[in-house]
Amino acid sequence: MVNKITLNDTVIGIEKYEEVTISGLHKIIIDFKVTSEDYHDISTLLYEGIFNITVPEKGLSFKGAIQEYSTSITNLYENGQVGDYHVSLLEVKE
Repeated sequence: MVNKITLNDTVIGIEKYEEVTISGLHKIIIDFKVTSEDYHDISTLLYEGIFNITVPEKGLSFKGAIQEYSTSITNLYENGQVGDYHVSLLEVKE
């Protein structure tokens, strides 16, 4: 089971992982929790849009972009809040 991925240099612990291949390109779909304490850093990271993605448990590395993104809560600035994030990342050819 995949427990973490790396987007650029940020390690993200994940709760759900799915991997598919579309026209020869890697696509991963992940679900993870974001706390109010981590919200700013994760939001800033996700706004970058394109990432060096590493899935250590699978030996997988590729450059990818956000294809789909959603969250269960939009304001994590209030202390003690936790949001559920759902992100799909599709490999991009350079």
